Amino acid sequence: MPASKKTRRFQAPQSMKKYCRNLQKQGRSIGFVPTMGYFHDGHIAIIRKARQQNDEIVVSIFVNPMQFGPHEDCDRYPRDLPRDMDICRDEGVGAVFIPETKDLYPDGFSTKVSVGRLGELLCGKSRPGHFDGVATVVLKLLEIVRPDRFYLGQKDAQQALIITRMVDDFNLDSKLTIVPTVREKDGLALSSRNAYLSEEERRQAPVLSRALRAVQKKMLVGGETGVEAIETLMKEMIESEPLARLDYARAVDHESLEGMDPLRGRILLAVAAYFGEARLIDNLPVTVPGRMATERHRQGGA
Repeated sequence: MPASKKTRRFQAPQSMKKYCRNLQKQGRSIGFVPTMGYFHDGHIAIIRKARQQNDEIVVSIFVNPMQFGPHEDCDRYPRDLPRDMDICRDEGVGAVFIPETKDLYPDGFSTKVSVGRLGELLCGKSRPGHFDGVATVVLKLLEIVRPDRFYLGQKDAQQALIITRMVDDFNLDSKLTIVPTVREKDGLALSSRNAYLSEEERRQAPVLSRALRAVQKKMLVGGETGVEAIETLMKEMIESEPLARLDYARAVDHESLEGMDPLRGRILLAVAAYFGEARLIDNLPVTVPGRMATERHRQGGA
């Protein structure tokens, strides 16, 4: 849908806050999409979902240094602000919040959100402190914008779960909506970091989604609920690609992210691997019927 009005751009938190409060005084609902920029079709899908459900859309673009480790890609993270702004205008976004680091973390800033156990599992094992940084910046952004609704992608399932918990724990008024992962035709989940991939790495990267789908079929059609068999299959499939360096391949409880055996109820299949400089993640929620898990357990997982 073409933009019907000018897309405004803000840098200062107070200016962004004033704009949003004025909208709320007018009775306009606000949908908020926090991003790090370098938009792809996944971002556009999230923006369109927000536009369907709200009167006004606010998008933030901020590469948050607090969620990057000392040897990670904060400085190299892909950026294309002019293109991002064009997309926001084309999608009818009312305002884009583009703060600098000093705007959100001024001298003397010291308060951080600690997300606890959820931030130590899966991606948190190889990226200590990452989710504390994510939760801190999201909390700040929610306080500035105070949206009626905000939107995250399912591709970052652990992040979405942690932010859901934070919203509940802090009794925040904004309602979170999770938007399904958008994929390339070969199954690769869209990610800004896909830009790092060489031609051959790009050819091999869809193994992540293939592994998830294979395991989903093994669980729901083959009746397999043993966690060792499930995780081994994912690992072997991913490691069959010579350029893939596996970080993890796990089948965990969808809410706690803890392991269980046999698998039952709502399960999250989650994988992460390096292809060259790019660390890619993917996941697939699966619901295992209780009777299936019980029967497999009775048979000893054979």
